[in-house]
Amino acid sequence: MTGTGTVSLRAPGKLFVVGEYAVVQPGHPAILAAVDREVRVTVSAAHGGGVGGVGGAGSVGGAGGVVDVVIESDLSPGRARLRRGDGGLVALGADDAQRVREGLTHVVAAIDVVDGLLAEQGLSARPVHVSVSSRLHHEGTKLGLGSSGAVTVASVSAIAAYHGLELSHDARFRLAMLATARLDPRSSGGDLAASVWGGWIEYHAPDRAAVLDLVERRGIEESLRAPWPGLRVRRLPPPRDLAVEVGWTGRPASTASLVGSLGRHAWQGSASQRSFVERSDACVRASVGALERGDGPALLREVRGARRMLAKLDEEVRLGIYTTTLTALSDAAEAVGGAGKPSGAGGGDCGIALLDATAHEQIAQLRKGWAAAGVLPVPIRLQSTKGSAA
Repeated sequence: MTGTGTVSLRAPGKLFVVGEYAVVQPGHPAILAAVDREVRVTVSAAHGGGVGGVGGAGSVGGAGGVVDVVIESDLSPGRARLRRGDGGLVALGADDAQRVREGLTHVVAAIDVVDGLLAEQGLSARPVHVSVSSRLHHEGTKLGLGSSGAVTVASVSAIAAYHGLELSHDARFRLAMLATARLDPRSSGGDLAASVWGGWIEYHAPDRAAVLDLVERRGIEESLRAPWPGLRVRRLPPPRDLAVEVGWTGRPASTASLVGSLGRHAWQGSASQRSFVERSDACVRASVGALERGDGPALLREVRGARRMLAKLDEEVRLGIYTTTLTALSDAAEAVGGAGKPSGAGGGDCGIALLDATAHEQIAQLRKGWAAAGVLPVPIRLQSTKGSAA
């Protein structure tokens, strides 16, 4: 029966391999890989549990008024209580609004978009209790593994499943993309795709402005079936005989801030920008070919080339993609015969190193070099097979 029982689903985090920044442009590719850490979202009926008795219209009554949704997370204290209004979920009080702003915006956006789908299908959204648990953080600080994307995918999946909706991978991604684009249309959605499809993927971002316009004109349900300009996702084989090491800089970074700054820079729309995108696309194509052939040395060359492209971009626009620690992380990888680079927008968060999986001495030297540079080796493995929310 809809709205009874408990649903608990998870979605993995991600790492960018190549294609950062260019993938923000609709139709342009990147390679990402899902990791073996995830966000888990549990949805249950919002009855009792200290939030009051039954209120009107199937909602839960509390001291601050009607409560339709209660959200709690292991990353923030307390609970956020919300009610459903004509414009979507609304926080009951100032404390609830603050808790949403401090880390629950993507959960709220995910619930809102599923609520919208339910309404279009003539179904009623039930009062729910939503609990979020993340393994994509270190002592409460994000590692740069796409936690916002993973929590969006897991929330969409769990809320939909709780209401009896069966979603394909494609529908799950699209709902998560709609929720994300409403918050920030600059987001490429690559993290969402990695969380949905798992494993290694080649991803081309849709035109988010066109997608939002489509939803406005034709609704959510029809938009799940309509073509999305630029969107393409396909699975790739993982690299053969290469180890992927992950290092955390100890400094969180804001992808939205970095991408937003680049979007406002005079570089945007310039010949230099077009050249960067063309070179990035060529790097991704060559990397895809290397993965499909199982050609480790060729993949290492492309990752080194991606590092140089990001460094040149940073020199031109001075975004702060490369910090001292990320430079040291990349240098240490190349010093032992591997390839290293930031994973994602840079400015902090984490980086990756690829090197011969049998070169145990070199891997040990890499980790030692990272430790000396203040980089924390993180025991993360990349998924070699598909792994969507489950």
